[in-house]
Amino acid sequence: MLRVTPHGLREMIVGSILLALLGVGLGLVWWPVSFVVIPLWIWLIAFFRDPERALPAEQHAMVSPADGRVSDISQLENCDLLGGPAVRVGIFLSVFNVHVNRAPCDGRVSSVVYKRGKFINAMNHARASENNESNTVVISDPAENRPIAVVKQIVGLIARRIVCSIQQGEMVQRGQRIGMIKFGSRTELYIPAWLNPQVVVEVGQSVHGAADVIAVLRKPVWH
Repeated sequence: MLRVTPHGLREMIVGSILLALLGVGLGLVWWPVSFVVIPLWIWLIAFFRDPERALPAEQHAMVSPADGRVSDISQLENCDLLGGPAVRVGIFLSVFNVHVNRAPCDGRVSSVVYKRGKFINAMNHARASENNESNTVVISDPAENRPIAVVKQIVGLIARRIVCSIQQGEMVQRGQRIGMIKFGSRTELYIPAWLNPQVVVEVGQSVHGAADVIAVLRKPVWH
């Protein structure tokens, strides 16, 4: 059975009504044309699908926060949110990908920051990351309250709304649903260098949220 996210309920209802009206209108002109709304309706429902995912067996690993294609992997000399060097993995989500975002690891949400901005094409990695409207979630080690991961939800040229379903102070588990970005976008995962992460994905590789490992931590946080 197809599972859909409740975050898309309004869009699915409104979209279904509009497509039904369009189908009726086209049918009045020439009935065979009315069937063109069927693939559009199927795509609308499929966009908001939210499949269950089995977590990988690796315990000391960061899982993908999104479905999509790895667009870039960057070594950062300094990440303000993590307080030092970090690796950033960017994931581009097309309109055909699952758009539900996931927590990459266990931890406590130490901050959630929403920033208004532009709607530059998410394929323009650097400009979109810096200038686009975004929501940044920082996850910290509950014991020492030290940041261990950042998930940044970034809108794209088509995406116009970010949903974040977690709050500051909340505990999250690896693979847990934390929100979604509606209609084509970019998600970034930042991992601090002090965790000595070994990135196991490559640019161009397709990944699935919660199911695929992005990086193995050679200095694990959890015991």
